[in-house]
Amino acid sequence: MTPPRRRRRSPRNDIPPRPAGSAGKEGTGGNPERLYVVAGPDGARADLDLVTLIVARSPDPPPSATPEQAALLRLCAAPLSVAELSAYLSLPFSAVTALLTELLTAELVQARSSIVRTALPDRSLLEAVMHGLQRL
Repeated sequence: MTPPRRRRRSPRNDIPPRPAGSAGKEGTGGNPERLYVVAGPDGARADLDLVTLIVARSPDPPPSATPEQAALLRLCAAPLSVAELSAYLSLPFSAVTALLTELLTAELVQARSSIVRTALPDRSLLEAVMHGLQRL
């Protein structure tokens, strides 16, 4: 069985071209102006990685919060990683990091770093487990 073939769309001539510098509708994909408005200008960013857990101190957003910040606070009622927040909000990691930096400085959320193992497990224990599994 062969998969169905996709047909290429031809450009529609009845849609007038958008003038340069005009912003599209809010929330449309691929709109860099909207992303800049969400993330703000480049500044100091918190040291967050993809697995850092974020927890809201209070699930109720303050009245001064932007819609994206309010959504972040509602999602962070339970601990979520920055990667999950980025996926749920359909925003890139850099934009979510900028939003979380603002929330961290306002002390509305808490960041919990991932646990870094400083010591390796005992080799003899790993070998004993491996030999036990091989006997099964």
